[in-house]
Amino acid sequence: MQRDRERPNLLLLMADQHRWDALGCVTPTVQTPALDALAARGVRCTQAVCNAPLCVPSRYSLMTGLYPSQNGVRHNTQMCPTDADLPVPVLAQRLRDIGYQTAGFGKTHWYIGGDITPDIPTIPSTRGFAIRAEARPVDPLAMEPGATNMATAAPAAYARVRAEMAPFGRGGESALGYTGRTSAIPAGADREGWLTEQALAFLDGGRDPDRPFFLYLSFDFPHAGFNVPAGYEDRYDLEAIPDRPAPPWADEPAGHVPPSRWAADWRAKTPRERRRTTLRYYALCSYVDDLFGRVLRRLDELGERDDTLILFTSDHGEMLGDRGHRFSKYCLYDGSVRVPLIVAGVGIPPGRAGTTDDRPAELVDILPTLLAAAGGPGLPELPGRSLLDAPCRAGQFAELHGGGYEPVQVAPAYMWRTREWKLILSLPGVVADAGTRLGEARGELYDLRADPHEWTNLYDDRQYLATRERLTRELLLHLATVWARYPRQAARAAL
Repeated sequence: MQRDRERPNLLLLMADQHRWDALGCVTPTVQTPALDALAARGVRCTQAVCNAPLCVPSRYSLMTGLYPSQNGVRHNTQMCPTDADLPVPVLAQRLRDIGYQTAGFGKTHWYIGGDITPDIPTIPSTRGFAIRAEARPVDPLAMEPGATNMATAAPAAYARVRAEMAPFGRGGESALGYTGRTSAIPAGADREGWLTEQALAFLDGGRDPDRPFFLYLSFDFPHAGFNVPAGYEDRYDLEAIPDRPAPPWADEPAGHVPPSRWAADWRAKTPRERRRTTLRYYALCSYVDDLFGRVLRRLDELGERDDTLILFTSDHGEMLGDRGHRFSKYCLYDGSVRVPLIVAGVGIPPGRAGTTDDRPAELVDILPTLLAAAGGPGLPELPGRSLLDAPCRAGQFAELHGGGYEPVQVAPAYMWRTREWKLILSLPGVVADAGTRLGEARGELYDLRADPHEWTNLYDDRQYLATRERLTRELLLHLATVWARYPRQAARAAL
């Protein structure tokens, strides 16, 4: 029986900590031919941002279609421990409910793990994915029942990966993790390679021919530590890697986040050593590109290219030494908050293939985009809208509530961004007594046209008071209208 071709297959490709500009079609130094080809036949959203620049809340935001302040997952040690705690159905569940075969391979970060949250009664599930594979440590408080796990399906290969990554420390974000090294594990024999094989096996023989599929493939790379498969560093010339732009100050001015914990380590390195870090990051982007390219080619070989809507993005960016040796994310500066976003394949409006779109896109737009393409119901209560429709907002919102590894939740920082300007409002200290300390609020204002590196804070410059006030009003009214839409009572008038 031939399936109904009116509803497209859906493919969501996701990298972790992939900078918006780490694409060859943006920065020619970077070698990402598969993703460049995807952009050439699709639409690249040039101004896309995540809604929280850290893994767990960003992924929850993407999968629920809600801002972190709406779904309650604001930092890296918060989660919805059971399905009953989810405020809304998540993306895979929504698609499964309307008849899609759902298959998820790789990182979702639904669950934190018992070593961090041992007292939370977690009841994991695959959250809408009928077919699921993951590559993470065995942990009864985080393992998804029914999922295939590399740690048990390929224990020797997984143990080798863990042994190589162990010196970088938890999460890989350390001075050594950012220095990186060449891996002794062959390309394709690591977690990313194993997940790619699971996805290819699904395409080759795991599909229901009577239903369209939703395939989610999500990697940990290019997130630190930079454990680069052999051969990928050789694609780059170290002397052609530019130095990171140097700010006009020696020490980063006070802002909405503390100084970088790795700045001293990086000042002690030679320029050549610092360029090696950038090279290794780009090499991992090339590795990810090769793996995604394998999946895209398989779609072509199976004749599914013209029946599939494809979307590529990342959960957040990577500062990579910007602003005076700041690394990782955990801030609202562009290197951290901007993400690559490409939409391609079936459903692209005539004349838009191979174009760029400067709309103020956000990751909360992904769920409505895929659901609309699938013929699902409209969701006016959510803050996002389909990227294939007209733009729906005047600027972009992101929020930061600390990294999540502090003993208590810190007070929030909010960002409002347009192509021309960025406003950041924040409070120091913890959230518990923040309401009594509003007079301590801090502000940052950047002219992104004249100052794309965000080096000069204009917030207290009287020449820009009118701009500051306009952006503040836009931020407040944006949040007011978003929060007015959700949550809402079903008996109330429709939006």
